[in-house]
Amino acid sequence: MPRVAVNSVYLNVEQVGSGPPLVLLHGFTGSAANWAPHFAAFAQRFTVYAFDIIGHGQSDAPVDLMHYRMEQSVDDLSALLDRLGLTSIALLGYSMGGRVALHLALAVPERIRALVLESASPGIADPAERDTRVRADEALAASIERDGLEAFIDRWQNLPLFASQQRLPLEVRQRQRAVRLANRPIGLANSLRGMGAGAMTPVWDRLETLAVPTLLLAGALDAKYVAQGEAMAKLLPHATRLVLPDVGHTTHLEAPELFERTVLDWLTQPAVGGHDGRADSA
Repeated sequence: MPRVAVNSVYLNVEQVGSGPPLVLLHGFTGSAANWAPHFAAFAQRFTVYAFDIIGHGQSDAPVDLMHYRMEQSVDDLSALLDRLGLTSIALLGYSMGGRVALHLALAVPERIRALVLESASPGIADPAERDTRVRADEALAASIERDGLEAFIDRWQNLPLFASQQRLPLEVRQRQRAVRLANRPIGLANSLRGMGAGAMTPVWDRLETLAVPTLLLAGALDAKYVAQGEAMAKLLPHATRLVLPDVGHTTHLEAPELFERTVLDWLTQPAVGGHDGRADSA
């Protein structure tokens, strides 16, 4: 599918499969290409739309920071749904894409029939912690502009958050790095400034209003997001919380078959409901 004009930007969309629509949103430094290994599984049941979030992949990477604000990104994605004729979707977002997905669901809940949040957060509630994160993200953004994309990606993929990925085969890690390096420095720098966890308004106090069936996924080795999911499940009216064993922050990369099976089993339930449990590896 060609890039689609929405508002004053172009956003890239990859489309495969047939059936009801499933929209996928990648994480920071990623793109729709991160989801390509999962297209075959998901496309058996759904028409899959993988979006490149602003500043990533083949979508525009404007200089103007306004385009990267969460509110503007949500407006653009809502307009993109209009352009694609998608009135009722299942929506899956990972990490930064999970934050975007949550904000989109809060903005247009009538269009979201099911929501999957993988390693995602409603934001940083404490103002002092949020200010600290804004300063840290600005330092990272400045390092991209100063040192270049490759040096930043080398630092980023060696964060403790991704330590469990060191166990993956070399070719998988190289493919992940190639996707990250295909981005543009200005897009990643501005994404940190406009859409980072510190920059976005936290929405903990709005979770109880979201009457959309929601699957909260986290990896057992990612203690922070296991705890985030537990806290979110107490507030969301229709939440299913699942912790995937022996994986970290990027469950779809570290345990792809289990991830696909877990998501598909939940999405294809006759009535998507809620429970709190752990997925096993069987």
